[in-house]
Amino acid sequence: MLTIQNLYLYPIKSLGAVSVTEAIVDEKGFRYDRRYMLVDPAGQFITQRSNHHMALIDVTLADDTIRVWHRARPDNVLELPVTPRQPTGTMLVNIWGSHGVQAVTVSDAADRWFSEALDLPCRLVYMPETTRRAIDTDYAHNGEAVSFADGYPYLFIGQASLNYLNQQLDEPLSMARFRPSIVVAGSTANEEDAWAHIRIGDVDFYGVKPCARCVLTTIDPATGEKGKEPLKTLATYRQWKHKILFGQNVLVRPDTTGVVRVGQSIDVISRREPWLSPPESIPTVS
Repeated sequence: MLTIQNLYLYPIKSLGAVSVTEAIVDEKGFRYDRRYMLVDPAGQFITQRSNHHMALIDVTLADDTIRVWHRARPDNVLELPVTPRQPTGTMLVNIWGSHGVQAVTVSDAADRWFSEALDLPCRLVYMPETTRRAIDTDYAHNGEAVSFADGYPYLFIGQASLNYLNQQLDEPLSMARFRPSIVVAGSTANEEDAWAHIRIGDVDFYGVKPCARCVLTTIDPATGEKGKEPLKTLATYRQWKHKILFGQNVLVRPDTTGVVRVGQSIDVISRREPWLSPPESIPTVS
């Protein structure tokens, strides 16, 4: 049986994850997921790919308040409401192929805090509900939108997929490297590649494509240091047309809402032919 093992939110793009026991499903992603993002003064998005120190900033979410701190300065805590109460203005921001995305600036205090913590000038912006950032129409056919996530609102990864990868590595890696939304128990390694229509409770999810992984996965979330794994090993059995695939990008219909919970069962309604064949030796682990 397939079940939800873990649920994760990332309130501020490319900063620490928040593990939750339940999450509200919205079209753009889990509610409060990646609605905030850091940008440079020109509006270009900033991530761990260019600033590894972002891995050292932790985040919690409780009582409609986001708390942020750098591990080197745990007493210097920034508190943010889940929705800015008094935005200071508007700003057009760029994230991957999305240019001129309408965002609001949060506060001068937040800008100063992050600029000092990361030692570079930056601004904290928020995506209001009125902003619609379209998903690639090669994969989204109903006008679906996404938050400040890279390209898709949800990422499903089976725990078995990570377990199989770790069997190939000298040093095992944590799931934190891959920043999933939902971690699935009970599947076989990379089984999620083939899931086309997934139902959890009253919510219908749609797998659209495997997730092409980048150098962010090589940054140790515990230290901020960059290495060669997991991409080096994944390239030996998860490479497709010069892309390294791990996990499944997933979306929901534009009018979808609902709640999902850890331990909840997952039903795969339909499957498709996966882009890659599964490993020859697949562990039946949960």
